[in-house]
Amino acid sequence: MTTVTRTKETLVQRFDGYQPTKTILVWACGMTAVATMVIGFGWGGWVTAGSSLKTATAAGELANRELASAICVDKFRTAPDSAAKLVELKALPDSYKKRQFIEAGGWAVMPGQTSANSRIAESCSDVLSA
Repeated sequence: MTTVTRTKETLVQRFDGYQPTKTILVWACGMTAVATMVIGFGWGGWVTAGSSLKTATAAGELANRELASAICVDKFRTAPDSAAKLVELKALPDSYKKRQFIEAGGWAVMPGQTSANSRIAESCSDVLSA
């Protein structure tokens, strides 16, 4: 009777001896690419060009509105009768009337423009009312 003794292969030896088929290699590469994209877009913070453009546009519009509002507030506060106008503004009952008050005073008209922007007037009145 012959006994065959086998030596247990280590993991490295088994890895060195493994020869996958071309099909397995192609599938492994494809699945790795898909997993990379899922992880990158899901948790890695990757974004598409369209969504980054939307985010940048929204941030630009917000910054523009905040700057214009700051200009409006400065124009209001440097007016000769600003203390009396501020009391009058705070006495108005709703935001619509306050926005109209700012627009009528001309404080929401930005340099180079001929008419007031209602969004700027609204944010200006919010800052002044606070």
